[in-house]
Amino acid sequence: MGGVIELFIVMLVIAGAAFVPLGYFIYKYQKDNAQPFGETEPHGDSPSAVNDFAEKVIALVKSKVAKKPESSEAG
Repeated sequence: MGGVIELFIVMLVIAGAAFVPLGYFIYKYQKDNAQPFGETEPHGDSPSAVNDFAEKVIALVKSKVAKKPESSEAG
């Protein structure tokens, strides 16, 4: 019977350790007026060299497709 009680206590300790991050997140979320990570800017508003490069490539491909001569209809 002692083994069952030990196992129960060990499982409670493990479960408690597993849920500590969740409890901390809930605490921070309620503490900062529903902003757990403070003031963050919305995704996509920050400048990025990769995004700028991707936009240039997309514009280049669009211009190449727009300038592509239409194929002649040989029948």
